[in-house]
Amino acid sequence: MKQIVFKTMNTLAKQPVLIDFILPQTKIIGITKDVVLVLGFGLLTALSAQISFWIGPVPITGQTFAVLMAGILLGSVRGAFSQIFYLLVGLTGLPFWFAAGGPLGMSRLIGPTGGYLIGFVAAAFLVGRLAEIGWTKTIKTAILAMIVGNIVIYLSGLSWLANFLPLQGLLAAGLYPFFPGDLLKIFLASLLLPKGWQLIKQ
Repeated sequence: MKQIVFKTMNTLAKQPVLIDFILPQTKIIGITKDVVLVLGFGLLTALSAQISFWIGPVPITGQTFAVLMAGILLGSVRGAFSQIFYLLVGLTGLPFWFAAGGPLGMSRLIGPTGGYLIGFVAAAFLVGRLAEIGWTKTIKTAILAMIVGNIVIYLSGLSWLANFLPLQGLLAAGLYPFFPGDLLKIFLASLLLPKGWQLIKQ
């Protein structure tokens, strides 16, 4: 019994994520690495949002890829804070931050797509936690981690979108159009991550 408990604790123990090997704890331009990474991935999410086109009330963008990579590369806390930073800047109404073509500032957050945006924070945290227990070191578990992250975003987004659309059209507008793109993003990332770990080991 004790062996099972200790094995479980070791499995759930926090491990360094990929970025900690690429960039050991240091300062970048006089700023702590963690701050630079949080701000950088928040900016990356904003840049990814500009690759977008709208199908009905919800845009298809590159954001989810940036969100998942934030969790995978930065871990749970830094990944979540990068998305909190992304939302906070977006709330100021800064143009070219959220996906182009929709309202700015608070109107975007309380609009039809607001649930997806809130889901970014939870998804980055959860995927980051899975990365911290080693899920990104193999293709199979890396795919599972990203599927879990996407499910979190979908659940958050659809539950809020249901306030704006009839239930019979909810999945057609807020879920089905995203499948092909999300599957492609997951496939590409799942191939790259284990290779990154292999290079570090070598």
